[in-house]
Amino acid sequence: MSDIINNRYEFLFLFDCENGNPNGDPDAGNAPRIDPQDLRGLVSDVAIKRRIRNYVQEAHGNQMPNAIFIEHATNVNTKIAKAHEEANGEVPKKSTKDVVDKAREWMCANFYDVRAFGAVMSTGANAGQVRGPVQIAFARSIDQILPLDISITRMAVADKLKDSSPSADYLKWEGEQEEDKLRTMGRKSLIPYGLFLGKGFISANLAAQTGFGLADLKLLFEAVLNMYEHDRSASKGVMTVRAPIFVFKHVGTDSDKEQRKRQACLGCAPAQVLFEEVIEVCRKNDNNANATQSPRKFSDYEVKIHEDKVPSGVELLQLPDDMDKLS
Repeated sequence: MSDIINNRYEFLFLFDCENGNPNGDPDAGNAPRIDPQDLRGLVSDVAIKRRIRNYVQEAHGNQMPNAIFIEHATNVNTKIAKAHEEANGEVPKKSTKDVVDKAREWMCANFYDVRAFGAVMSTGANAGQVRGPVQIAFARSIDQILPLDISITRMAVADKLKDSSPSADYLKWEGEQEEDKLRTMGRKSLIPYGLFLGKGFISANLAAQTGFGLADLKLLFEAVLNMYEHDRSASKGVMTVRAPIFVFKHVGTDSDKEQRKRQACLGCAPAQVLFEEVIEVCRKNDNNANATQSPRKFSDYEVKIHEDKVPSGVELLQLPDDMDKLS
């Protein structure tokens, strides 16, 4: 594909959660995830990629070449079998290298999340494994968060009679109950507020292997910017990605065109230098008497950009404004 990206990228994005559960932990009764050592909130990479997948699926109608492989309430082996039927004519009884390679290429060409995030596709008819060029780390909150477990009243019950009970039996049962017994208590886990910092990495070398191109790159950032706008729920409260997304594009420094292209592909600075020295997120009131107050809104923070610390051979882009500078 002619539009395969040739540059390494790293990116930072900020999102916040107000009166909601940004990412429940099933091992802790679905309470908000938290680092027990420093009490900062966590949002898993899986949760973030799920929102990206959801946006791509809605934006493109789950149609190839931007269909979604890891789809809600489906069997992935169905799509793997389809890949073999399309690429090899049938689902093979023996998985030779040539057969697996053709199925894997078909999956990369038709499923956005395989092209971007990679996938294990050896769970049924073997279509191999793909290591995706886009990797996302756990997001962490800037400050400590306070998980709350709040009681709520449910003004109805869901008591079950027999599986075959008609509606008349339920009406008769309701009429025999005291009013207070037709209500029940529930619980809701949330945090009052948290601002989270997410980090992502994009490898040009792996993009060449999966066919991840410029259009895919732009769609990725479009999805990150809008991933919570189409994923509202009562449990999530108010979650918002705070633009801009800060993107570090490696462009190289060498005067020789081919060598500069190689530098752009491999990168010109370590990711931690870009993440830790160029972008700083801090409380606005760090130096005054109100510093002990807990942040409750995005405007309680400020984002400082140290452009003088951007290493040579790296460009700092701010999306969506600089979307046309991606390549």
